Amino acid sequence: MSEDIRSYLREIAQNDHIEVTEEQAGQFQTYLELLVEWNQKMNLTAITEPKDVAVKHFLDSILLLPYIDACKGPVSLIDVGTGAGFPGVPLKIMRPSLKLTLLDSLNKRLTFLKEVTDRLGLDAQIIHARAEEGGRQKPLRTQFAFATARAVAPMNLLCEYCLPFLKMGGTFLAMKGPGAEEEVQAAKHAIGVLGCELDGVDAFALPGGDARSVVRITRVKPLDPAYPRHGSKIAKKPL
Repeated sequence: MSEDIRSYLREIAQNDHIEVTEEQAGQFQTYLELLVEWNQKMNLTAITEPKDVAVKHFLDSILLLPYIDACKGPVSLIDVGTGAGFPGVPLKIMRPSLKLTLLDSLNKRLTFLKEVTDRLGLDAQIIHARAEEGGRQKPLRTQFAFATARAVAPMNLLCEYCLPFLKMGGTFLAMKGPGAEEEVQAAKHAIGVLGCELDGVDAFALPGGDARSVVRITRVKPLDPAYPRHGSKIAKKPL
């Protein structure tokens, strides 16, 4: 049994004006315990100390809530390269009505996420695919109000992986560290080619001082049928 983080998580979330209910805190506690348990047999996270998980995984993820809550009506979100489920699963815990898709290229991570969503009673679509493959699949291509990605790739590559999922007016929320502005400059051509525009970069710090940024990019034009390209082309010749 992991350390009980329920009160601690509710307190640090409250400091950012986010209310975590007792029931939600209990779901996060179960998520923590599953993460620690499964991490012993597969590499899910280097962060395993309970309070660090609460801050650097759970709180970090749910700080996207204001962007999602600003969207009126039913909200669809795809978490690209979701890994251990961040930020998608914490957002779903906080907003059960969120239509969530978790996409990852590693099947064993998805087995873990199926266990998590089943145990927490969360409804989510779990898809085994590489991002550039998913971006060409009709049920996923230009279908989402939001796409998210966290610690996946540099921005100029990340744009081609993630922007094809956005419907017209949809927003990509790229979760980055302190060097986001430089990455964004290098990605400006890619953003334009993929029919999108930069809305801004929001910088903040987590409890403990870790610097974070959220890069906001919105689809303003139709997606060119040529994109996304094959993964090897994206890596060798970024836009």
